Amino acid sequence: MSEESVKQVIVMRKDLKMRRGKEIAQGAHAAMAWMSGLLRAHFCTGQRVWPSPAEAVWIEGLFTKVCVQVDSEAALRVVHMAALAAGVHSELIVDAGLTEFGGVPTPTCCAVGPDEVARIDAVTGHLTLY
Repeated sequence: MSEESVKQVIVMRKDLKMRRGKEIAQGAHAAMAWMSGLLRAHFCTGQRVWPSPAEAVWIEGLFTKVCVQVDSEAALRVVHMAALAAGVHSELIVDAGLTEFGGVPTPTCCAVGPDEVARIDAVTGHLTLY
């Protein structure tokens, strides 16, 4: 498996019309959620959690990411659930609403993967690049 055969996809809601900085912050939360989960499991619980072969290639490689868009919360949740159903890791990010969204917790994006390109594309390949 090569670096080019593994990626992570960030799926961003465009309908929210977030400020650019907010979008970047939400995407960063999504991109880091998988890795921080591994770190928390290791350092906080003492569990030995090992990345899959594809995840290991991603960690050791280029951290390839692609950003795509959806136009609603429903569409975001469909992608998130499709990834989970396909056995692909997905992290749904819900903003607390402290700086935008009037104090209402709001799903903003999700990160699908990292995993093999073919597995990711089966879930997100139909989405438009951001």
